[in-house]
Amino acid sequence: MKELQYLNKYFIKYKYHFLLGICITIIAQIFFSYTPKLISAAFKIIENYPENGMNSQQVMQLLIQNILLAIGTSLVAGFLTFLMRQTLIVMSRHVEFDLKNEVFRHYEVLDQGFYKRNRTGDLMSRISEDVAKVRMYVGPAVMYTINTVIRFGVVIIYMYHVSPKLTLYTLLPLPILSYVIFRLSVLINKRSTAFQQFLSKVSSFSQEVFSGVRVIKAYALEQKNQEEMANLAAESKAKSLHLAGVQSLFGPLMITLIGVSNLAVIYFGGMMYIEGDPHIKNIGVIAEFILYVNMLTWPVATIGWVSSLVQEAEASQKRINEFLKTEPEIKNNAKYQGTIEGRIEFKNVSYTYEDTQIEALKGVSFVIEKGQTLAILGKTGAGKSTILTLLTRLHDIEKGSILIDNQPIDTIDLVQLRDAIGIVPQDAFLFSDTISNNIRFGKENATMEEIETAAKQAAVHDNIIQFNQQYETVLGERGITLSGGQKQRVSIARAIIKDPKILLLDDCLSAVDTETEEKIINHLSSISKNKTTLIVSHRVSTAKNADQIILLDEGKIIQQGTHFQLVNQEGYYKALYEKQLSEKEVE
Repeated sequence: MKELQYLNKYFIKYKYHFLLGICITIIAQIFFSYTPKLISAAFKIIENYPENGMNSQQVMQLLIQNILLAIGTSLVAGFLTFLMRQTLIVMSRHVEFDLKNEVFRHYEVLDQGFYKRNRTGDLMSRISEDVAKVRMYVGPAVMYTINTVIRFGVVIIYMYHVSPKLTLYTLLPLPILSYVIFRLSVLINKRSTAFQQFLSKVSSFSQEVFSGVRVIKAYALEQKNQEEMANLAAESKAKSLHLAGVQSLFGPLMITLIGVSNLAVIYFGGMMYIEGDPHIKNIGVIAEFILYVNMLTWPVATIGWVSSLVQEAEASQKRINEFLKTEPEIKNNAKYQGTIEGRIEFKNVSYTYEDTQIEALKGVSFVIEKGQTLAILGKTGAGKSTILTLLTRLHDIEKGSILIDNQPIDTIDLVQLRDAIGIVPQDAFLFSDTISNNIRFGKENATMEEIETAAKQAAVHDNIIQFNQQYETVLGERGITLSGGQKQRVSIARAIIKDPKILLLDDCLSAVDTETEEKIINHLSSISKNKTTLIVSHRVSTAKNADQIILLDEGKIIQQGTHFQLVNQEGYYKALYEKQLSEKEVE
């Protein structure tokens, strides 16, 4: 139960639901447990009525009274049980809601390195299947445990009050029951943990297949993936059956032990009745004890189910806690909360990617004044995108310093920093929503007029209005409905509508033709006024109007200056310019 202690804060938060549920359960069990006494009284009336001088009509009236009382107590107990479920099960739904939100919020603050180390399917499994298992502990498991404990307490008090000796005989099988539950619980915990871990593996594989279905079809790998999925499903089934095999032992064992208790009541109660025990004055007492024992049948039978729920929840909560205890590498120090104007300075910045140990930047230094545009060019893998990643603090630098408005970047409030930045990533990501909502993602309260204006500036408006639903067209997963160029332009519109102080464009025109690129660049020149803009590109045509241009090679700046300066000196930029100019002439 160590891992489940994390949930105690929720029991404290919903203590009124919890305590009210306990009170209702106590009252319900008192009513439930009173019924056997009425049955015992009915047996006593039938057995002793000739001695009491009652006629058959009087006996019938007393029996009807007892029957009506028994029905009444059962109805009250049933209604109170309904109220118990309404408090404790509803509480578990509140806890499920809170826990899912807590996990989701924690996912959002974790750094990019965390998502590189963990697969999406595993993350989804922990926030769905694992949280659902935990809810079963907070709700049904806790409810039935409370119900069982209180029923045992109330019934044993009633039984002891009637006959302490017969109570002892009846409860003799319970120590054996406790030992069996303990041994089986250990097995269930081990097998449940193994099953939950493997379930994440299946989820991860399925998620990757669904996301990459186009590649799978293109390479005709359907059969191979079907075979791999069949193997995973077979192993998952084996682990599930392995777990179910242990869980299935509980029911028969519980029923067997209850049956032994019933036999003990009949045998020892009968012997005590024959011997004239003062506590067993009539057969009704034995009937009362049999009813008490059978009242314990369902709670005892649920012990196994509850135990398996607890063990599964323990395994699931352990997996959830592993993520909740993960600290983000990017800390929000939030010392400086002034308005961000947009001046950027890199001072001898170096950065190495932890997972690959590739040194992406080596002593990079440059300054961009507020409202200026910097273009970054270089070969693939030169470190261009890394500069933008460091500006948004998706990673922290190792050496040197990055200043925003002369303030160290790690002292600026992280939310405020990112809110001041509009970024168009190299791999345009769109949500499975309408085009208008994808653009509105940059500005939540944007009007339709603002959305259309941003789309026109990104040269995608003409494409959108050709769709049947136009801006209300719902995109497929990751924007699969659109072409690569259209996705990039919608992403540009999303950044434009945000109207940020700093605009980062990460090779976002690579999938558009030169004519469309020219339109977008012309719009960007007016949009980027009073904005600090960084453009990563492979094309000189995209960079030539920038205030500054830097060329990277293997993480180092090899050339720096304006287009006019660089095109008039020998080097990489001039060679690239001449090459692309000749290609354009050929076209």
